[in-house]
Amino acid sequence: MRLTSEPAPRDLLQKIRRMWELSARKVRLTDRSYDSSTGSPVFTVGGAWTSRGWTEWTQGFQYGSSLLQFDATGDEEFLLSGRQNTRERMALHLTHVGVHDHGFNNVSTYGALLRLMNEGRLPENEWERSFYELALKASGAVQARRWSRTSDGGGYIYSFNGPHSLFVDTVRSLRALALSHSLGHALLEEGDLRVSLLERLVQHAQATARWSVYYGEGRDAYDVPGRVAHESIFDVTNGVYRCPGTQQGWSPFSTWTRGLAWAILGFAEELEFISSLKENELAPFGGKAHVAGFMRKALQATADFYIANTALDGIPYWDTGAPGLEKLGAWRDEPADPFNAHEPVDSSAAAIACQGLLRFGSWLRSEGDAGAARYGNAGLAVLSRLLEEPYLSLREDHQGLLLHSVYHRPNGWDSIPAGRSVPCGESSMWGDYHLREAALYVQRSLGGGIPLRFWTRKEPS
Repeated sequence: MRLTSEPAPRDLLQKIRRMWELSARKVRLTDRSYDSSTGSPVFTVGGAWTSRGWTEWTQGFQYGSSLLQFDATGDEEFLLSGRQNTRERMALHLTHVGVHDHGFNNVSTYGALLRLMNEGRLPENEWERSFYELALKASGAVQARRWSRTSDGGGYIYSFNGPHSLFVDTVRSLRALALSHSLGHALLEEGDLRVSLLERLVQHAQATARWSVYYGEGRDAYDVPGRVAHESIFDVTNGVYRCPGTQQGWSPFSTWTRGLAWAILGFAEELEFISSLKENELAPFGGKAHVAGFMRKALQATADFYIANTALDGIPYWDTGAPGLEKLGAWRDEPADPFNAHEPVDSSAAAIACQGLLRFGSWLRSEGDAGAARYGNAGLAVLSRLLEEPYLSLREDHQGLLLHSVYHRPNGWDSIPAGRSVPCGESSMWGDYHLREAALYVQRSLGGGIPLRFWTRKEPS
């Protein structure tokens, strides 16, 4: 992508205000028309939300979007909806032992409500606070229980594929462990063995940084710095790493760009969180400098790879190795074309990655690093582009907010419009949610508000 000067704050805030106006209509339309008995809404077909019975990993994004809408605009209609749906429909996700998605579902809902109360946006209520805190304690412990050990003495939260499988996505779900730990919780195993959730967070992040991210250090013939493997496969009998894999990408040796985006945002948020802890809390795991060091290394590698391997305007195609990219010619030197005939773009990857780039730039600035502007400007440029046509959904009858998202290209799950050969024109629940979250992050940053952080603590009275 081409790094230029950052968009003017006034222009960007105008785009963000326009987005929230559109977003309000989309949330209302979804609440009014979607039949939740069919499962969680996942992606649109012909502008209407549909479900996909793989795992229920998107419901938190649906109700979390209502809470983001309230957060950004103060419209209590959306607070009431988000709070009621969280209370009535999200409990099953707290004790779901079959997925690695607790940070997606539960931090976006229970976590958002606790954050709003900590910020003074919700009236203080002892029982309501206790309800959110108990939910988050349970969620983090259940997530941490999905544990496979590695041969080096560490381990990872295994994916829904089974104990052999580490997904790069899960680094963003570490938010569940971070919140549970921050609330003083731990996991109890057999014999009342107390397991530190912070230890599991650090070990999973370290396994992801080591095995999911490449650094150009001669690991294999495809060791390109910043390249990300969607899945890392281990021998469950001894914890030895075996090979990279993929579920939603083109190849284990190319980069599925939404997986890349999850790594950027996940490491950025966890780096912020680790930086907020005291040295003695991290001493058992090598110390703050060690933990922050491997997170920063992974984050910088992936952020640089994103900047180098997206189209000119910062919007990525769905996989950097997708074979049809050759037919597009010098695709890095032109703005992304969601209507091309060869490979789809994935706007949801851009919506996720831009927030990670922004957070990395902010963290580097706090460290006095001269390279901070590179990442902050990149994040702002990507967000600014997503807030324009053809990515922002202007059709009043289209239930999605962010167009040209892709779910599972290899499985053929994405809708291809009549007369076209690749998916385009549709939305995903995670793409819409992350566009809102990135916009709220920037809105607060430019407006001088409280920084948007998932672990916001209650201010002392």
